[in-house]
Amino acid sequence: MRWLVLAALVCGLSAVGGHAFAEQPQDWALGLQPAATHIREMIGSFHHELLIIITVITLFVTVLLLYVIVRFRKAANPTPSKRTHNTLIEIVWTVVPVLILMFIAIDSFKLLYAEDVVPDADLTIRVTGHQWNWSYGYDSPKGKFEFTSLPLSDDEDKAKGLPRLLGTDTQLVLPVNTTVRFIVTSTDVIHDFTVPAFGFKIDAVPGRANETWTKVEKEGTYYGQCSELCGSGHYFMPIMVKVVSKEEFKKWLDKAHDEYAALPTPSGATQLADAGLTR
Repeated sequence: MRWLVLAALVCGLSAVGGHAFAEQPQDWALGLQPAATHIREMIGSFHHELLIIITVITLFVTVLLLYVIVRFRKAANPTPSKRTHNTLIEIVWTVVPVLILMFIAIDSFKLLYAEDVVPDADLTIRVTGHQWNWSYGYDSPKGKFEFTSLPLSDDEDKAKGLPRLLGTDTQLVLPVNTTVRFIVTSTDVIHDFTVPAFGFKIDAVPGRANETWTKVEKEGTYYGQCSELCGSGHYFMPIMVKVVSKEEFKKWLDKAHDEYAALPTPSGATQLADAGLTR
C-alpha cells in the first residue's frame, strides 16, 4: 500500500510540473513532455500501451522463473523429470506472443501512417541544417524569404530567462491550429530536426529533401535540438519554436519578409532550388 501511495504521489507531482512547464524539459521530470499536437498524443498513448504490455510480460517471466527455481530445485526434486515436450504449452507460447505482436503492430501501423501521410498543408516551411544552426524559409504574400536561427550563449540565455543551450536569436514561428509541412535538408552533414512536444523527428540529409508535418494545438514557446551526432557543435544546435495566433502570424510574416527578404540567401535555399524542391 505504501508503494502505491508513493507512486500516486510521484505521478501527481510530475503531472503538475508537466502542465506548468509544458514548453521545455524539466529536471527530474517523470514521463514524456505534454503533447502539443494530435500525433504527439498518439505517440504518448502508444508508449503507455507498450509500457503496460512490457510490464505484464516482465512480471510474468519473473514469477515463472522464480517458480521454476523453487519448484525444481534439487532438494524438492531429487529425481529430475525427463519429459522432452508438451504440445499444449508449445502451442500457447507460440500463439500468445504472435497475438501480442499483432496487437502491437496494428496500433504501430496506425501511428506510422498518421506520421507519414502529409495532409494538404496551409503552410510550407523549408528547414535547412548547417553546422551548427538552422535556417527557415517561408513563402509570404510579398514573396519568399529565409533566415538563419543562431544559438545564444549561456549568458544570453540567462539574461533572457531561456533554458540553457536551447535559446536562439530568431525563432521558427508557426500559426496555431494550422497544418504545416516541413521540407527538411542539410548543406553539410546529416542533422536531425526534432521537437519532442510536436512528436516529430526527421533526418536532414545533404542532397535530399525529407518531409514531415505538424498541427500545433496550443500557443507557446517550444524547444527542440538536433538529434543526430553532427560534429563538435552538435550539443549547441537548438530549435526554438514560437506558436502564435493566426492573426499574429500574418503580421509577423509581413514584417519578417521586409526584414529578411533583402538579406543574402542562405546556401540551404540554393541547394533546394537546385533540386527543384522549393515548392
